Amino acid sequence: MLSRDEYLAAWSRWHGDTPTDRPLVRGWLTIAWTLARPLAGLPPLAATALGLLVALAAVGPAAAGGHWLIAAGILVALSGLLDSLDGALAIGTGRASRRGFVLDSVVDRLTEAAYAAALWVGGAPGWLAVAFGALCWLPDYLRARAGQAGVAETGALSVWERPTRIAMTGMTLVGAGVVAGFGFAGPVVTSGAAVGALLGAVGVVQLGNSLRRMLTD
Repeated sequence: MLSRDEYLAAWSRWHGDTPTDRPLVRGWLTIAWTLARPLAGLPPLAATALGLLVALAAVGPAAAGGHWLIAAGILVALSGLLDSLDGALAIGTGRASRRGFVLDSVVDRLTEAAYAAALWVGGAPGWLAVAFGALCWLPDYLRARAGQAGVAETGALSVWERPTRIAMTGMTLVGAGVVAGFGFAGPVVTSGAAVGALLGAVGVVQLGNSLRRMLTD
């Protein structure tokens, strides 16, 4: 298993030389690396599949409502940790591959669709949940298309990177579950989804401006 600094450097190379000096990024990756160390023998694909199943499982308790929303938020957070764990296992143990990188990206999009579904069944309006999910997908779609156009970098890190999406969804559901007994679960879920969509719009603008400069002919 690579040391933490070696892992951070390798992760950066696999993600278009994305900097890892920001506290949120560095902290998230450090947690993943710490979890991966005692599990170095686990196949990365197993963590990927388990993360997707856990994310899908969050929809059930979210639909049940009430205090079950707390369980849904915890499952969202756990799916995020598993998502980071598979990358840490692959990169940290030298088993990273282009096929695995693409598969991980596909699973990320599927889990974000599950997050949007959990917010919807938890009380957010359908159109708002769709907007939340779309704005989870759009930044990574822009990066992928820019990469096909020859941009090797990932562009500026925005306020709406994957750790923020996971944290926003998880905290919204947990918060809604805490106040469910007072009848405020629906408004809390709606407010959380709205804030997430707003952050997503800001993140798209930040990333778009960065990529626009890189794509200037």
